[in-house]
Amino acid sequence: MKQLVDRIGVAGIAAIGLLAAALLFSNFVVRPLESKNSLLVETSARHGRKADAALPGEKVAAVHDYLRKDEATTDWLAKLHGIGAATGLQLRSASYKTLPAEGRIVRYEIVLPVSGSYGQIRDFLKRARAEIPVMSVDQLSLKRDERRSGAIQAEMRLTLHMVKS
Repeated sequence: MKQLVDRIGVAGIAAIGLLAAALLFSNFVVRPLESKNSLLVETSARHGRKADAALPGEKVAAVHDYLRKDEATTDWLAKLHGIGAATGLQLRSASYKTLPAEGRIVRYEIVLPVSGSYGQIRDFLKRARAEIPVMSVDQLSLKRDERRSGAIQAEMRLTLHMVKS
């Protein structure tokens, strides 16, 4: 053994050890995974499904179909105001602006300052997300002026995502 170490050196012994570890890894890890993958592809083909995911163009079309609604921006804003009144929030003036977009999706940003209890704000956001499917909540800032007061001042940054017509 000493002659072998003298002949090929410590680096050579380490290389032989790494080669043996790579062969063991290939036989006991990689090959079983390859056979499992082949079995899954065959099973998928037998059931008439594609092994590949949907094409990216189909996914984009699905997003456009989801965001394409008959309601105009003013309809969504009126619905948002109605939800606020129904939940008991005090809605103050809001600011609206169209964000620049290069694709077919137009985004309307709404900054909405409100005041009410934590439960009212949570209920408002829950109902708004359920009734306005094209809306996302981008930012929510909560502030309480007094510890004993139940009123919370909130600023919501919401976005309506719509497809250009």
